[in-house]
Amino acid sequence: MDLLDESGKHAGHAGAKAGGSHFRLTIVSPRFSGKDQITRHRMVYEVLGPLMQRDIHALAIRAFAPDEL
Repeated sequence: MDLLDESGKHAGHAGAKAGGSHFRLTIVSPRFSGKDQITRHRMVYEVLGPLMQRDIHALAIRAFAPDEL
């Protein structure tokens, strides 16, 4: 897993004013095997739950199964 905070790139953006953060996540998990990208993204959002409501304004996700690397 690699999580990059890109909030600085969005200074002056409406989400930045509200304190929202911008992140880029690259994650590899065997749980993603056989799943399409939409399902993988939903799995990530489910884990993040409340953080998406209050702490994260934007999240770019790159989700892979181990055999895809």
